[in-house]
Amino acid sequence: MSDIKKYVVENRERFINELVELLKIPSISADPAYKNDVLKTADAVMKRLQEAGCDTVEICETPGNPIVFGEKIIDKSLPTVLVYGHYDVQPPDPLDLWTSPPFEPVIKETKIHPEGAIFARGACDDKGQMYMHVKALEYMIKNDALPCNVKFMIEGEEEIGSGSLGWFIERNREKLSNDVILISDTGMIAKDVPSITTGLRGLSYVEVEVTGANRDLHSGLYGGAVANPINVLAKMIAALHDENNHITIPGFYDKVVEASDIERSKMAEAPFSLEKYKEALDIEDVYGEKGYSTNERNSIRPTLDVNGIWGGYTGEGAKTVIASKAYAKISMRLVPDQDWEEITALFKKHFENLAPKGVKVKVKPHHGGQAYVTPIDTLEYQAANDAYVESFGKAPIPQRSGGSIPIVSLFEKELNSKTILMGFGLDSDAIHSPNEHFGIWNYLKGIETIPLFYKHFTKLKQQE
Repeated sequence: MSDIKKYVVENRERFINELVELLKIPSISADPAYKNDVLKTADAVMKRLQEAGCDTVEICETPGNPIVFGEKIIDKSLPTVLVYGHYDVQPPDPLDLWTSPPFEPVIKETKIHPEGAIFARGACDDKGQMYMHVKALEYMIKNDALPCNVKFMIEGEEEIGSGSLGWFIERNREKLSNDVILISDTGMIAKDVPSITTGLRGLSYVEVEVTGANRDLHSGLYGGAVANPINVLAKMIAALHDENNHITIPGFYDKVVEASDIERSKMAEAPFSLEKYKEALDIEDVYGEKGYSTNERNSIRPTLDVNGIWGGYTGEGAKTVIASKAYAKISMRLVPDQDWEEITALFKKHFENLAPKGVKVKVKPHHGGQAYVTPIDTLEYQAANDAYVESFGKAPIPQRSGGSIPIVSLFEKELNSKTILMGFGLDSDAIHSPNEHFGIWNYLKGIETIPLFYKHFTKLKQQE
């Protein structure tokens, strides 16, 4: 493994150029108009896995977007690592906030990334991080340094809830059998502070519709006489939190597993500057649930946020109208042991009860998933820890993430496998936002570190 740094340096430009080409394809899974681009991306991933040295690579059809499966089996008696990633991306909207087109990747220097970062939709989430694993495999095979078996499962529906993944796993358990699942779809604290994600929040995502009159109305003739769905929706949303930013849904907190004082004290040891945090976001102060720190609010506490709201006239100029309908998309991030389907049902009942008689309410569930916590006293975690120590020269900090990867709990249930989350992105990488980017240093450091996990995992596994 001593040659990995040299290999990365020698192939630096090629690694960057290959990722840039992948980022040019707008594989937006949420919009059916991009279906052909999604399929084109799956084909591109398949070809890259073949070039990296997988013996078997195939595009597996599902009820939705295809899954790319690849494997390199060197000895069935050796451990097997299953790499999961996704090739689909979030919609790039709003386009006017991008400083460069989202699917025309450019490399720019930033304060955090003076060596440059690739700006494009999917750069960090998850094409860039997924592709680190492809290049790590390339190095291990070309340099006879692959110590165990490896399988890849790269899907195209993660950004819309991984609707076909359960279907695929149920029908391919033997094909997907493994000793550990390795994912890079998270981040680390800082470039000089490596961390391993040990927890993920669950998710419940819903869309609500509030309907008033049977048509749009003149606001002069009808204003003040009938319910305005936009006004009503705004009041209903406001009522979902109390004065302490505590969520008001009855039963919402009943199954929340509270973090211990010991865990909260360990979290507080992680480097964090509230002033730098506010400066980076250009805000005067933070905002959230009373009684918890910023890092606790975005990791170990459940949340409810409006992700989009619309209705009525939003074009240029004025149109005095009371809209017939108003809409909002709402996500709830959940913690152990909140069940996303139960929370969705509690939300629906509560939201419908908030509505006055002058309107009708519909709640449409979209997708969700369970929270996940992985212990830090396992062989799998120790292997990841040792890999970071060798690569960074220091031990990583275990860290819970505020994000959600619902399929992680599914993997443990269906494949009986632990998941290790080795993310190399940063909070400042603007995933899901305009100007998403991924530092070139982070990208190459990931390629350098991943083979070390294989080495340490295989060694520890054989010592069991």
